[in-house]
Amino acid sequence: MARLADYFVLVAFGPHPRGSGEGQGQILQRFPEKDWEDNPFPQGIELFCQPSGWQLCPERNPPTFFVAVLTDINSERHYCACLTFWEPVDPTQVSEVVCTEDATEREEDADEGGQAWLSPTAPANPGQLFAPKTLVLVSRLDHAEVFRNSLGLIYAIHVEGLNVCLENVIGNLLTCTVPLAGGSQLDSVEEGARTISLGAGDRQVIQTPLVDSLPVSRCSVALLFRQLGITNVLSLFCAALTEHKVLFLSRSYQRLADACRGLLALLFPLRYSFTYVPILPAQLLEVLSTPTPFIIGVNAAFQAETQELLDVIVADLDGGTVTVPECVHIPSLPEPLQSQTHNVLSMVLDPELELADLAFPPPTTTASSLKMQDKELRAVFLRLFAQLLQGYRWCLHIVRIHPEPVIRFHKAAFLGQRGLVEDDFLMKVLEGMAFAGFVSERGVPYRPTDLFDELVAHEVARMRADENHPQRVLRHVQELAEQLYKNENPYPAVAMHKVQRPGEASHLRRTPRPFPRLDEGTIQWIVDQAAAKMQGAPPAVKAERKTTVPSGPPMTAILERCSGPHINSARRLEVVRNCISYVFEGKMLEAKKLLPAVLRALKGRAARRCLAQELHLHVQQNRAVLDHQQFDFVVRMMNCCLQDCTSLDEHGIAAALLPLVTAFCRKLSPGVTQFAYSCVQEHVVWSTPQFWEAMFYGDVQTHIRALYLEPSDDQVSPSQEVGEAQSQDDERSALDVASEQRRLWPTLSREKQQELVQKEESTVFSQAIHYANRMSYLLLPLDSSKSRLLRERAGLGDLESASNSLVTNSMAGSVAESYDTESGFEDAETCDVAGAVVRFINRFVDKVCTESGVTSDHLKGLHVMVPDIVQMHIETLEAVHRESKRLPPIQKPKLLRPRLLPGEECVLDGLRVYLLPDGREEGVGGSGGGPALLPAEGAVFLTTYRVIFTGMPTDPLVGEQVVVRSFPVATLTKEKRISVQTPVDQLLQDGLQLRSCTFQLLKMAFDEEVGSDSAELFRKQLHKLRYPPDIRGTFAFTLGTALTSGRPARAAKDKGPSLRALSRNLVKNAKKTIGRQYVTRKKYNPPGWEHRGQPSPEDQEDEISVSEELEPSTLTPSSALKPSDRMTMSSLVERACCRDYQRLGLGTLSSSLSRAKSEPFRISPVNRMYAICRSYPGLLIVPQSIQDNALQRVSRCYRQNRFPVVCWRSGRSKAVLLRSGGLHGKGVVGLFKAQNAPSPGQAQADSSSLEQEKYLQAVVSSMPRCADSSGRNTLSGFSSAHMGSHVPSPRARVTTLSNPMAASASRRTAPQGKWSSVRASGRSSGLGADVGSRLAGRDLLSTPQTNGAPPDPGFLRPQRAALYIIGDKAQLKGVRPDPLQQWELVPIEVFEARQVKASFKKLLKACVPGCPTVESSPASFLRSLEESEWLIQIHKLLQISVLVVELLDSGSSVLVSLEDGWDITTQVVSLVQLLSDPFYRTLEGFRLLVEKEWLSFGHRFSHRGAHTPAGQSSGFTPVFLQFLDCVHQVHLQFPMEFEFSQFYLKFLGYHHASRRFRTFLLDSDYERIELGLLYEEKGERKGQLACRSLWEYADRLSKKTPVFYNYTYAPEDTEVLRPYSNVSNLKVWDYYTEETLAEGPPYDWELAQGPPEPPEEERPDGGALQSRRRVVWPCYDSRPRVQPDAISRLLEELQRLETELGRPPERWKDTWDRVKAVQRLEGRPDGRGTPSSLLVSTVPHHRRSLGVYLQEGPVGSTLSLSLDSDQSSGSTTSSSRQAARRSTSTLYSQFQTAESENRSYEGTLYKKGAFMKPWKARWFVLDKTKHQLRYYDHRVDTECKGVIDLAEVEAVAPGTPTMGAPKTVDEKAFFDVKTTRRVYNFCAQDVPSAQQWVDRIQSCLSDA
Repeated sequence: MARLADYFVLVAFGPHPRGSGEGQGQILQRFPEKDWEDNPFPQGIELFCQPSGWQLCPERNPPTFFVAVLTDINSERHYCACLTFWEPVDPTQVSEVVCTEDATEREEDADEGGQAWLSPTAPANPGQLFAPKTLVLVSRLDHAEVFRNSLGLIYAIHVEGLNVCLENVIGNLLTCTVPLAGGSQLDSVEEGARTISLGAGDRQVIQTPLVDSLPVSRCSVALLFRQLGITNVLSLFCAALTEHKVLFLSRSYQRLADACRGLLALLFPLRYSFTYVPILPAQLLEVLSTPTPFIIGVNAAFQAETQELLDVIVADLDGGTVTVPECVHIPSLPEPLQSQTHNVLSMVLDPELELADLAFPPPTTTASSLKMQDKELRAVFLRLFAQLLQGYRWCLHIVRIHPEPVIRFHKAAFLGQRGLVEDDFLMKVLEGMAFAGFVSERGVPYRPTDLFDELVAHEVARMRADENHPQRVLRHVQELAEQLYKNENPYPAVAMHKVQRPGEASHLRRTPRPFPRLDEGTIQWIVDQAAAKMQGAPPAVKAERKTTVPSGPPMTAILERCSGPHINSARRLEVVRNCISYVFEGKMLEAKKLLPAVLRALKGRAARRCLAQELHLHVQQNRAVLDHQQFDFVVRMMNCCLQDCTSLDEHGIAAALLPLVTAFCRKLSPGVTQFAYSCVQEHVVWSTPQFWEAMFYGDVQTHIRALYLEPSDDQVSPSQEVGEAQSQDDERSALDVASEQRRLWPTLSREKQQELVQKEESTVFSQAIHYANRMSYLLLPLDSSKSRLLRERAGLGDLESASNSLVTNSMAGSVAESYDTESGFEDAETCDVAGAVVRFINRFVDKVCTESGVTSDHLKGLHVMVPDIVQMHIETLEAVHRESKRLPPIQKPKLLRPRLLPGEECVLDGLRVYLLPDGREEGVGGSGGGPALLPAEGAVFLTTYRVIFTGMPTDPLVGEQVVVRSFPVATLTKEKRISVQTPVDQLLQDGLQLRSCTFQLLKMAFDEEVGSDSAELFRKQLHKLRYPPDIRGTFAFTLGTALTSGRPARAAKDKGPSLRALSRNLVKNAKKTIGRQYVTRKKYNPPGWEHRGQPSPEDQEDEISVSEELEPSTLTPSSALKPSDRMTMSSLVERACCRDYQRLGLGTLSSSLSRAKSEPFRISPVNRMYAICRSYPGLLIVPQSIQDNALQRVSRCYRQNRFPVVCWRSGRSKAVLLRSGGLHGKGVVGLFKAQNAPSPGQAQADSSSLEQEKYLQAVVSSMPRCADSSGRNTLSGFSSAHMGSHVPSPRARVTTLSNPMAASASRRTAPQGKWSSVRASGRSSGLGADVGSRLAGRDLLSTPQTNGAPPDPGFLRPQRAALYIIGDKAQLKGVRPDPLQQWELVPIEVFEARQVKASFKKLLKACVPGCPTVESSPASFLRSLEESEWLIQIHKLLQISVLVVELLDSGSSVLVSLEDGWDITTQVVSLVQLLSDPFYRTLEGFRLLVEKEWLSFGHRFSHRGAHTPAGQSSGFTPVFLQFLDCVHQVHLQFPMEFEFSQFYLKFLGYHHASRRFRTFLLDSDYERIELGLLYEEKGERKGQLACRSLWEYADRLSKKTPVFYNYTYAPEDTEVLRPYSNVSNLKVWDYYTEETLAEGPPYDWELAQGPPEPPEEERPDGGALQSRRRVVWPCYDSRPRVQPDAISRLLEELQRLETELGRPPERWKDTWDRVKAVQRLEGRPDGRGTPSSLLVSTVPHHRRSLGVYLQEGPVGSTLSLSLDSDQSSGSTTSSSRQAARRSTSTLYSQFQTAESENRSYEGTLYKKGAFMKPWKARWFVLDKTKHQLRYYDHRVDTECKGVIDLAEVEAVAPGTPTMGAPKTVDEKAFFDVKTTRRVYNFCAQDVPSAQQWVDRIQSCLSDA
């Protein structure tokens, strides 16, 4: 029995001692006056009675009641029930208070007060003031209703003046006892439900809960949910569990108390162990700033004081809100529990919700009563805890049983088995104090059980089954709720109260007197009487029924989650088992094959467990001696297992392997044994104290269980029974054993108890010694001398670095150390390894021994032993280390030597490395399929030209494939050191990641045999080769010079030569090459090589000063060149530029340099000394009217002196394309205008020099006026509305090429997309938007056009400028608009070189990520591609180019004047020419274009390619590559317009950066002349040197193979290309993504030819090829080589057959040309390069013997091709063979004799060749059947030279004789045939035959 109330206290209002306005509580009386021994009187009751402070009140308030909770120092809770009522104040007391009150404080009170407290304005009548008085009951029991009734009764007796003695009532109250919890276990109902009476005619029933561990909540939980809602309560629940601070606010004290009680009830079965104050008095508010967690309630009146609390979660009960501060993160419940709990709560709180949508809802269901709902809500949380903690008992370690149980919880194992290692919520809960209390209270195996124990043990399966059935869940919740309700109200039938209450409004009646002073003696006497009675009674012992706590099903039965993506199928486990059995059976080859699969499988948890179990089977008597290979395999598998272990080892893998690493060993020499632990030390788990503690406790539990399971001697029984008992024992868990022992403990004798305690302690002690040994094994490195160096190197401070070790791996395995300051190791500076290990072990021993109750003497003994253990182990290891070094190293695979180019030499021989996967999934068998070629094991070689990796895949199942990956040294863009795990041994090794701008990446881990110095040497040599001090150190120069492989490519001198000396050498060199005398004037020095790329003379000064130093004579145009300059001039003339200028008709260079004045442009040699502009070519095209000396001044206005020069002229519209650098800023140009400027402002605005203006004027006037009304630009179609809608403004016009509205109107009717629709019918330039804004990206193609195609012809502006200047927005501000509106500015925004660089970097990252991405989906690649903005830049370039093409095509000239004129300008100008002129789309033309625009016009290849140390800082900027990408995009859209293939573009892209050839070295022609490169090809080509020029190499290669040729090339002569430019139309160039691992990049053709085909002898004689099937892997083989297209295949076959027949093979080009000619003869409209036409080209009389048959197909006209060898060996029927022969003969007869053709009319005509070609007599045949006009060289010629398709003929008209025509023929004998492509000029022998030809052709046309 227990006392109902401990103390009764009467507290009244008293004045404050310091005289402040507030009063304070005074205890008037307390009973009993002496403290109880077992329960002292709690302090501070007077504060808690009036939490808001003691104040007088002007009116009498009704009585209030609440229960405050006080917690004492022993964390016992005391419930203080307070009933407060008001009494009139004694006047003297009031005057005291008023007098002493300070005025200022009065004001403060008036401000703060919630009620009207006493203030100067209060009524002066003291009779109106009332003071509070409180009756307090203090109890340790929580019976709030009983307290309310009892105090209410006392108050009623006082107020109503009943004739009952108050002393008796209070005495009875204090002596009343109630039964302890568990009443149901007592005999009678009366005992369980105690009825009490206080002697005032009252009766109350006190119901004691059945189980006192279950909290009593009444309605508090339901009220909490009503006030705050589900989500808020859940977040408060999580906050309390994860130890956050929770503060409740309300105006009601009772509600605060209920809310706190409700929250605590939800936390069951965990107990809240932090500060818990449901009602906090105002004076104690500073408690809220405590650093510890709490649950506190505060009156809402003090809300302001809680505002500045930053880390407190505030729940406002009255407002229904929960405020979580920003800095607080409340982890939520793990899914799916969070959502399930939420759903069940809403079903309980709102049953209507489920029925809300029903069409016919059932009659309204009765909602549960509030008390019942309260229990249902608690039941939901009880289920939640059962689900969260299911299986927790299987993770308890019982460390001691006697004298008291010591229990530890294995947190990591619990989280690991539940698959919730990452879960923030559960992690925090398990680490919290509440859970620690839960373990120590509920972990005990033998104790009373309650509802939760039953639930977590027996109901888990049911809960999982019910998960998806809401109604079943609800039923379960209701069942639990009934049990909880029954616990609180065990006897609902007897719950009848009869208590006197005061009458209504009794507090307003004037009471006759204040509450009387009670008589202490009477009450004390009643209490003493009761105490005496109690002494006689037996002591009240809690009747507890202890049982063994059920453990429930083991965790594995509950939940086995698969670990990530590796679902371990039985097949995988089988592989692991097989491999291990092979190892132990000595079948090493079999094991080796399986090993990679095993290592992959070991990523999965089940496989790792399986490995540990299998290895256990091979250990006998704790020892397993292996041979070296077996040891190596076992260690490797163990390392693989451990590498994925976290420091917690949540899956118990390290725990399972720990006994094995001390069991497996090998003999190194007699007496020296090496154990596996010395090879698996580097894993982080070994240095984690928590792991060792869990392991220790687990082992102690095993031994203690064994201690009690030993059959004791005195119970000898027949063996059979023993066996049975034994088998039962085996099944009993340690907890069961402990429970049994705890049950027996009280029955044992004292001695026996002592003996058991000692046995347990010695068990723990021996385990501690054992673990000290184990820890020293795994923490002491094999080579302890290396420790200090190692630590400094690895930076061992951080726990995260999964492995910190230096590894030496021979057969001896790995040596590794792993220390960690965080895990208990201190810094290595002050101490040696041994000291650190000793300290670590001592800390561990201290912790576990004190927790396990080992005596201090024993502990001291342990501390003495640890250093000895460590020292002994170090001595053992020294011998092992010494012997292990003597072992022969493992046989590594032979290094494969790479194939080298002629002249390429090895600088560093192969370093063994592993090539690792780099994020491209192709190499590892990703989406493309195929086996995992990477990781591969091999070596990296450094040559003078390349970095090459050759090796074999580490996966033996891939087969003997050689993996090659290489890139030119010059293309290295980034090199970074990395630390990676080797794929085979899983050891951490140093590595290098090399990234190249050819989209290659070598991610290598050095083999352990490669020392750090070798790796460092490799890096240094690589750096030297990448950035040679002088450009002449590059491979293109050193090629062919003798180089010793050991030395770097070029030995640098002690000091860089001085600038002067260097320039002298260069000048000498230049003289030698060209022999010009004028260089000796030395007016300017070239920049020194070591300064190149810095902003030296080129960038800093604009060379005006330089050029002014020159003598004027060099600049005046001379009538003839001096003889000494002739040679220079002749060299210059032979340059590509001049050839092209002559082709374009821009002028030729006669010896006198005088030209016919009618020519608008001339070639000027003004720059032949490179004096005006160093980066321009020697000869430039300028307007005829401009004198050379004026050019000098013009050039000053432009950046880098790059003044506007003509680079192309349209053959049709005669418009010219000019290029220049951007204009200078205001500074320089302003100087020229200063003298005639009236004011400084004017000078700024007018900042264009007169010379510049004159120059532009000359350009404009030198063009034929094209604004005439030639059909191309007619404006007749304009309506007046269109004319009126665009009125040019008088100021400088903003460029609008066409009226956007008009354009879009015309667009609706215009045909979309097809170019040919606008071919000959006057292709006007309609650009449907304002040019400037369109290119600035504001109004990108505003017209409704698909795909970003160039707009269809719109309406031209009435007046079009003759010249458009396209320039940077920023630069064009200073240019004055042309007053005559002859030229016009188009300001555009372009990207800068640095943006190209940044974009390319990102593109590289996207295409070659470097490390495997988390999500390797196509989406992630596309996302990173988009972020790189590379395609946006391509789009911008194409867009600008198409715009320029449109302008040129419409007859306006264009000057492109962007940046310095050598990057984007070059890109745009080249693209424009490519799109406009079909010549540049041929192989020869494209070469010319690149030589002219890129090389001669000074694109800075060396600077942009970072070829020298000076350019290193600026980095690689692939401007040329971007241009090639643009060409590739155009090529994709117009595949038939280009003579060269896509491979040619890739080849140029690769070699422009590779430095294999000299072509793309240096920054300008000037620099090339200085080095003597430009003309060296002429005189020096005596010996058969390797090609130095890329063009020469490409020429040689194209003669051998059609690799650069595009078979679908069928150009339209006048075609101007207008590609789509929208990003959606652009494709990622496969140059960036493709890879060939079989041979490395395929652009060095000699290397890419791979191994030769099998020799001929292997084929059976006479027969055709045997079928040799082979697998083609997308990323391994070069697909174009392994699977050539049909045409290449047939050409190869032809060459092979011709060789077989002993004939000299014909060149492929000749064969192909013949085939095309025959093709034209056939005239099939669909026949562009079809296979049938190919065969026709082969020589007729060998045809049958080749096994090549042309069979007639099902349709007569089509020919089916069969290359089947069986056809000739008689397998087909003779009839089909006959048919085949017949068809063959008819086919060939058609061109063996000319007669068999259809010849309607024939004869000789003279034909004018294409542009610049002479007239020739040809034999023409008009063929009406085929509708063709064919021509032959002569009458008997069988080979057709060309075909004119009559379908394309538009008109036949009389012609005029042109230059070179036959002289003797009459003019009227000339006629022209105009086709859609071009005009053919013919001349007959006389006039009648001409007339006849015209008539015949006309009649042919009319027949059609």
